[in-house]
Amino acid sequence: MAKMKAIDAAVLVLEKEGVTVTFGVPGAAINPLYAAMKNHGGIGHILARHVEGASHMAEGYTRAVAGNIGVCIGTSGPAGTDMITGLYSASADSIPILCITGQAPRSRLHKEDFQAVDIASIAKPVTKWATTVLEPAQVPRAFQQAFHLMRSGRPGPVLIDLPIDVQLAEIEFDIDTYEPLPAYKPAASRKQAEKAIEMLNESERPLLVSGGGVINADASDLMVELAEILNVPVIPTLMGWGTIPDDHPLMVGMCGLQTSHRYGNANMLASDFVFGIGNRWANRHTGSVEVYTKGRKFIHVDIEPTQIGRVFAPDYGIVSDAKAALEQFVAVAKEWKAAGKLKCRKAWVAECQGRKNSVEYLRKTNFDNVPMKPQRVYQCMNRTLDRDTTYVSTIGLSQIAGAQFLHVYKPRNWINCGQAGPLGWTTPAALGVRVADPQRKIVALSGDYDFQFMIEELAVGAQFKLPYVHVLVNNSYLGLIRQAQRAFSIDYCVQLAFDNINMDEGDATRGYGVDHVKVVEGLGCKAIRVHRAEDFAPAMQQAEAWMAEHKTPVVIECILERVTNISMGAEIDNVVEFEDLATEKADAPSALALLD
Repeated sequence: MAKMKAIDAAVLVLEKEGVTVTFGVPGAAINPLYAAMKNHGGIGHILARHVEGASHMAEGYTRAVAGNIGVCIGTSGPAGTDMITGLYSASADSIPILCITGQAPRSRLHKEDFQAVDIASIAKPVTKWATTVLEPAQVPRAFQQAFHLMRSGRPGPVLIDLPIDVQLAEIEFDIDTYEPLPAYKPAASRKQAEKAIEMLNESERPLLVSGGGVINADASDLMVELAEILNVPVIPTLMGWGTIPDDHPLMVGMCGLQTSHRYGNANMLASDFVFGIGNRWANRHTGSVEVYTKGRKFIHVDIEPTQIGRVFAPDYGIVSDAKAALEQFVAVAKEWKAAGKLKCRKAWVAECQGRKNSVEYLRKTNFDNVPMKPQRVYQCMNRTLDRDTTYVSTIGLSQIAGAQFLHVYKPRNWINCGQAGPLGWTTPAALGVRVADPQRKIVALSGDYDFQFMIEELAVGAQFKLPYVHVLVNNSYLGLIRQAQRAFSIDYCVQLAFDNINMDEGDATRGYGVDHVKVVEGLGCKAIRVHRAEDFAPAMQQAEAWMAEHKTPVVIECILERVTNISMGAEIDNVVEFEDLATEKADAPSALALLD
């Protein structure tokens, strides 16, 4: 067998496993890996400005395209700890990313050397596997195992920590006969599928709940096919948004406490049977288990055995990859339909569609306020952006309102870190999406604090020519936290506003604090500020022209009124509406029910 450095073997394995690009920040303890990548030449690299940013870029890269696995790299010590937020975000949403860290020499690990931290122990709770490789000969097999684990069962991240002397040690390794290990994915049986379809068929008002596992399994077409065969309405979760187009007749809204539609909650409450596939019954979707489950039977399909019964015990559980399960469900449903055994669901579907198509269940968006209300910005986005747009967002009132008012038509066109929700995620994730798909129309959505958290990563977009549009809705507030503080009768430490001495006295945004336009321009990108709704479409046209010319990110900053409360509540039957509801079609002209 060929002799080589252990780190050269690692790079060869990365190539064999399909890695073509990495994200990271070099450092002394990981320089051997960078030298090996440069010498082999088969793997590209995007230089982040912060190692946490690199981990979120890897997330965006994975989430954008089925089969992708993002790789992020950092040196020893703080580089690894910087990655923990990305590992947590990926783990929470079942997203495979590989984090590679450098480490002090093995002989120094117990001596409290400079930047010698036990990163594997720190990372274990937020990874499928975290290991410090102590034997050079194990390096290629550690990488082989990493990819096997990331692809098997519930997807998730892995961290491999490499002492520098391990990287540089010589080993024998034959890459020519190397093969990736086959991934293990549990599959529903025919018998299980028959029981599930039989249980659904016995109900009167069933719903399918489509979760992020359907997207992870690349099975959205099968979900739509199953819904159409059964003629059963679908409620996607936030992570499953796009598995069925928003304008499909069987898409009857999202359910939840925040990122939901009024008609979606009403349809859930009217149901008597819920068939969840690839979802985890997240508390922001369910509210209390008592309200969510009352009067309903449940089937739960999930790839992770311990997910079944974690939140509540379903009437029937199936451990299966979503695609494998849907293939079985579709096959059985087709046979039952051909045999005339499926119940007619026309009345129930019409009832659900009636809510979706009724002004009674719509929130008003057509406000003329200046500064703008966020609802009007989303109305402008709906009217300006096409159905192929991919949205990237993280958390906050901007994301919650985005889910309430925007429209998504395809899987992986809503890219969102659902459970962890770290501020700052949006910008690096959007850059990762762009690396994964150079042609996609990408629109990121942030509030001002999310935007400021990792704003430095915009320089990565300028340096590496990664254009996308970033809609920044700026109210100069920690809006979601301010709204949550209402329960404590405070408005404390959540204001981002101050008089910016570098802005003109008469500038309407002087009191909003940070001059985002100047900061963005200082990072090598372009930005435009919008005060009125009628200026949004021209701003988007300008953004597209700038992206075509300069190949950099473009920020559209929308100046909002300082305080707007967004619909939310503690139960799906008690969501509080703080703003006006629609009373006529003109109040919500970009709502799906009213689109031509």
